[in-house]
Amino acid sequence: MYNINVKCLTGLALTLPLVFGLAAEKRDFDVFDYINPLIGTVNGGKKPTASFPMARFTKSNSRIGHVFPGATLPFGMAKAVADVDNPDEKQGGFASDDSNITGFSHMHDDGTGGAGCPGDNVTSCHFASNDRATKRLNGSVKAKPGYFSISLDTLINTEMTVTNHTALYRITFPSNSTDASKNDSYSPLILVDLIDLPQSITNGSIAVDPKTGRISGTGTFGPSFGVGTYNLNFCADFSGAEVRQTGIFQNNLPSPGTNNLTKAQAPAGAWTQFKAPSNHQILTRVGVSFISVAQACHNAETEIPHFGFEKVWKSAEDAWRTKLSVVEVDETGVDDDLQTVFWSGIYRSMISPQDYTGENYLWDSDEPYYDSYYCIWDSFRSIHPLLTLLDPESQTLMVRSLIDIYRHEGKLPDCRMSLCKGFTQGGSNADIVLADSYLKGITAGVDWETAYEALISDAEDEPADWSIEGRGGLRSWKSLGYIPIHDNDPDGTGLMTRSVSRTVEYAYDDFCIAQVAKGLDKFSDVGKYLERSNNWRHLYKSDQKSFVAGTTGHEGQTVDTGYTGFLQPKNINGSWAYQDPSFCSPLLNFTSCYLNSNGHETYEGSAWMYTFFVPQDMASLIRTLGGPDQFSARLSYLHTSGLLYIGDEQAFLPVFQFHYAGRPGLSAKFSHFYIPSQFNNTISGIAGNDDSGAMGSFTTLAMIGLWPVSGQDVYLITPPYFPEVSIISGQTGRKATVRNVNFDAEYANIYIQSATLDGRPYEKNWITHDFWLNGGVLELTLGKSESRWGTRRQDLPPSGLK
Repeated sequence: MYNINVKCLTGLALTLPLVFGLAAEKRDFDVFDYINPLIGTVNGGKKPTASFPMARFTKSNSRIGHVFPGATLPFGMAKAVADVDNPDEKQGGFASDDSNITGFSHMHDDGTGGAGCPGDNVTSCHFASNDRATKRLNGSVKAKPGYFSISLDTLINTEMTVTNHTALYRITFPSNSTDASKNDSYSPLILVDLIDLPQSITNGSIAVDPKTGRISGTGTFGPSFGVGTYNLNFCADFSGAEVRQTGIFQNNLPSPGTNNLTKAQAPAGAWTQFKAPSNHQILTRVGVSFISVAQACHNAETEIPHFGFEKVWKSAEDAWRTKLSVVEVDETGVDDDLQTVFWSGIYRSMISPQDYTGENYLWDSDEPYYDSYYCIWDSFRSIHPLLTLLDPESQTLMVRSLIDIYRHEGKLPDCRMSLCKGFTQGGSNADIVLADSYLKGITAGVDWETAYEALISDAEDEPADWSIEGRGGLRSWKSLGYIPIHDNDPDGTGLMTRSVSRTVEYAYDDFCIAQVAKGLDKFSDVGKYLERSNNWRHLYKSDQKSFVAGTTGHEGQTVDTGYTGFLQPKNINGSWAYQDPSFCSPLLNFTSCYLNSNGHETYEGSAWMYTFFVPQDMASLIRTLGGPDQFSARLSYLHTSGLLYIGDEQAFLPVFQFHYAGRPGLSAKFSHFYIPSQFNNTISGIAGNDDSGAMGSFTTLAMIGLWPVSGQDVYLITPPYFPEVSIISGQTGRKATVRNVNFDAEYANIYIQSATLDGRPYEKNWITHDFWLNGGVLELTLGKSESRWGTRRQDLPPSGLK
């Protein structure tokens, strides 16, 4: 039995089993040689992915990568890959382990095998996913941009490629399976299984055309990390073999000659069985649509009218080459694996969000519609800033989409998938994405007045359910200046947890609003939101100490870290509550601070880490923590003590915050501390879930050498991992180059000794987006030890509103 599992977005496993019967750019190298989609496809992170929702999983403590390695276009809707039966590894569909293949599906958010039908009798086939699961052939997987293939131990090989709304599979049967000219029993069967991974389907229906074999249907499903339901439709056609018979199935019971099924509950579906294909191949085209079955068929027929696999594959490759062509590197001497980490990071950063323009049945609009923001809490930090650099056109469309969601649903999303509202994890983080885009000149077709209205709504108007949009506790936020533990919130409902992390995130959200207010001449709002951006101070407890267990040289002992002063929760009456500063770090109850936990005051990290989250006013934070030397020592301790987990996105900025204390060399040092030790060219080569490409964008930006402080017009300068990196601006068409002098591939010279910008001395350890827009050359002279470059007060990044 051969199974192509056609699952749709957050699910919809339209399974196609196949039951097998009885026996562009100019480069000195090909960039595709340095893209490995299989990085992070096993044991890579600590929680199920927020990138490619295939199932209704909450974020948990499992250490899984969940990268989607299959065929997709940049930001494409159709995402085809083989699916596995390992419940801990299947959120991205495929996993590079030894689990069985249950089928192939074409929508993810980031029949195989068997002995066939005994006696060539369809009633003897295995239709249920567990029964039809089949071993893969080791070493048979091939994953490239726009392409994925795998062979099963039945020797059936399946290749797949995609257009935006359609997946195309090329299934090749072993040449010795039968002699087709003698019409021996060789009857491939393809089934479509109306399931998603969490078995959430309701109102499923399916039909099969007995003449053409076309299988089409629809279902209602639950989202993976949110609320509500969504409808998804599919249309599967075949080429290469004559139809033998058709039918439906429920559980493991097929009904030949019955061609319609309504009110289906999984496992159920339809199937088409074929006579032996003369060239041992069958092509399967599956169109998908949120609108209707008719539109799913239309998508397939217009995007892939002639089943030309090579042509579709070539078009997919061309789309990827165009996206990647804006980046140029001098790779001289750079290790191949490091180059693969770099280019694979760019690739994964362009998988989601997904372009569903024309597929949104919730409202009529001429604006673009993007989905699979999964979640903005993860993606605002590095994905969207990277897209602003490499693909500002797509970033512009995403910004317009976010604003249009606000127009029709009343709030900006923080997490969204499959037309459904996802769970909020902290602040209203679309505020930061909008501010970052505004400051960097994302303007084409953007209604910034409506965008500002959306920002003010987040800051001022609490929704009835703030677990899925907006902010909660705004009454306390405005009156107390912090979110108290056990808050009394009469205005809305949500998880009464994360009081510390929500406080610091709300503070930064409000700072970002103040910047947009200034730019739009909303001067009466600037002061108000700047004042609120200082609210982090209300939770700083200056005498709070921190003791940790198991540090190097003190295993089994509890030791004083030597640092005093941390964020702590407060009660409504202003008295202090307590959470151990190391709680929810790798040193103490690491996985206790998730949405599905019993409730704690920081989210996916410790107070140790969140105490550093004041990007709006780092100068004040550094003074609060004892000055530049003490701050640098404390930040170094965070990285070296085991307190920090780099696999969570909040850990990205602390790698580079040494710049604010006049120690840019330490930012470079800790960048290399994590790359490639935690991010490398292996199937477990990411430190955490990719979360819509967050881990990939971290490595790419770190290796480019200019780290964006998202929500501000600030890039922190460290040496690139290449002799030279150039980016051609999609906003101006100009080329900006960062060049290393004294580069060495062993990375002994990672400390900037001096710098020039277009030939003139440049002393600041940061630069603005104008560098990328205007083009030019930033040249960095490197050495083996820290220097005085970028260390003076006037060289430091800004604190507060510029």
